Amino acid sequence: MTSTEEFYRIKLLPPYVFEEVNALKARLRASGRDIIDLGMGNPDMPTPPHIVDKLIETARNPKAHRYSASRGIIGLRRAMARYYERRFGVTLDPETEVVATIGSKEGFANLAQAITAPGDIILSPNPAYPIHAYGFIIAGGVIEAVPALTPEQYLSGLSAAIAASKKAPRAMVINYPSNPTAQTVELEFYKDVVALARKHDIIILSDLAYGEIYFGAPPPSILQVEGARDVAVEINSLSKTFAMAGWRVGMAVGNARLIAALARVKSYLDYGAFTPIQVAAVAALDGPTGCIDDIRQTYRGRRDTVIEHFAMAGWDIPTPDASMFAWAAIPEPYRSLGSVEFAKMLMEKADVAVAPGLGFGEHGDGHVRIGLVENQQRIRQAARNIKRAFQNN
Repeated sequence: MTSTEEFYRIKLLPPYVFEEVNALKARLRASGRDIIDLGMGNPDMPTPPHIVDKLIETARNPKAHRYSASRGIIGLRRAMARYYERRFGVTLDPETEVVATIGSKEGFANLAQAITAPGDIILSPNPAYPIHAYGFIIAGGVIEAVPALTPEQYLSGLSAAIAASKKAPRAMVINYPSNPTAQTVELEFYKDVVALARKHDIIILSDLAYGEIYFGAPPPSILQVEGARDVAVEINSLSKTFAMAGWRVGMAVGNARLIAALARVKSYLDYGAFTPIQVAAVAALDGPTGCIDDIRQTYRGRRDTVIEHFAMAGWDIPTPDASMFAWAAIPEPYRSLGSVEFAKMLMEKADVAVAPGLGFGEHGDGHVRIGLVENQQRIRQAARNIKRAFQNN
């Protein structure tokens, strides 16, 4: 091997689309520009105090600093099962149907490693959160990207892709509320997906990381569908629900065979999250729900401010039903730029950063993702900057 040769799995990954935009943001900030960053999906709210207090209390116990368990401590797995019972009416066995993960991203990637053989076909939405495709690509799978600008388009595309595939797909990825499109589905959607998967013996990986950040009806879980546990695992997270993104606490729940495969892979790779973090996660899941309502209302206020004030700037954005994002078509006068150049223009002329839709797949290129990660005053300032940029351009 020469020093310039690319490693095999690194060659499977495309150039990082966000790199160019992030480099420009760094240069502008270094020059003294105040960039209002609506591009990152990084929660800015503090973790509720009772969760932090439990972390500190547990961390004072010397025994809590030893190795933990790769599947998660039993107390946390039981708390996760209780959450699913309360929230969705779904009864889970914490011994066989629940694994605590080091964030939902790790759980998704290791589940891909556990179930994927080289050449397996995976049906994945496009646009989508990058791990949905690249977790499988790194594991040796082949992605069949299915357009997913609406849930209806994705569902019909799944059926068409299965019919057209020369080899039976191994798995399909479902993500609602969606990152990046912020769209939601009702239980009927999941019933159709489960029926399709059962008919063709396809595994379902459902990503419900934004299941508690909603502004209308609470989003359902795929596990509420009869027969879903025969084919499905759901990945969930505490990151957005409790403003615990950096804590890295998630869960995989559902089909016992798939959960066992994930647990087996994890047993070779990690010893689980730091025990005090897991104990604090129990306090989050079993604790008062008012903090979830407060976080949700903060995002609602920011969402409403984005919609109202960006419209005043001349940019009409569909109102998202859920998530911490708005998914916005590039305004018509700038559509020919594509999402990367449009995002760069907003930074250079309006001091506002957004995430280019191309970073989530080629079908996202006519859009940008706007994160609800700045306070309402900063969002109003962003809208004023954008209005001035549009008028002067």
